Amino acid sequence: MSKLEVIVLNEEDAKVAEASGADRLELVSAIHEGGLTPDLHVIEKVLRTVSIPVQIMIRLHSKSFSYQSDELQTMAEQIRTIVEMGGQGIVFGALSHEGKLDSHALKEIVQNAKGQSITFHRAIDLSHDPVALCKGIFHSGLNVDRILTSGGKSEVSKGLDTIGEMREIEQMGGPIIMPGSGLTVENIGEIHSKLKAREYHVGSGVRHNGCYDLGIDSEKVMEIKRVIMS
Repeated sequence: MSKLEVIVLNEEDAKVAEASGADRLELVSAIHEGGLTPDLHVIEKVLRTVSIPVQIMIRLHSKSFSYQSDELQTMAEQIRTIVEMGGQGIVFGALSHEGKLDSHALKEIVQNAKGQSITFHRAIDLSHDPVALCKGIFHSGLNVDRILTSGGKSEVSKGLDTIGEMREIEQMGGPIIMPGSGLTVENIGEIHSKLKAREYHVGSGVRHNGCYDLGIDSEKVMEIKRVIMS
């Protein structure tokens, strides 16, 4: 039985997603920029509203996935505040200018997360070699619970072979490989039959008309959950 993570933007999204069967939420702002750190007031409301786990995006800007030392310090402060608010999970990713894993940045963030559940996000899909980066996270010894990925492609359906390679690392004891991007009610059955992933991540695919400007469609959440539970 697989778990389903749903992107939410606010308290109302969170309520609907939880009521529809989501196992976990990813809370972001500025979704049209790929997702940035939400406002602290929004984080507080969502944490207070739901009982399922919430992974909170930690990302200052959409310029790149490379960060200067002062930016890392700001993100570390955000994480410490989230810990104080009762948050239990964050989403983060960092690349070097050469498109490889920024181990220093990841270590800095993990240390400040103080045992929270950590997802390495789709920065991996813009890396020089997603499989090598996945191995790098595994061998780093850092507490990264899962990696959100579309296999280095724009959508999961186009990156199945790479995701399959990454799942071999998961089966060796590496982070959970969580496919996400382009998952819909229409394609989840075929994708799940091929990947049998432990977790899936959905966004616009469970929105009314596939649009983030509209609310979450509870029937779509329930249908995808039904498929991955089979």
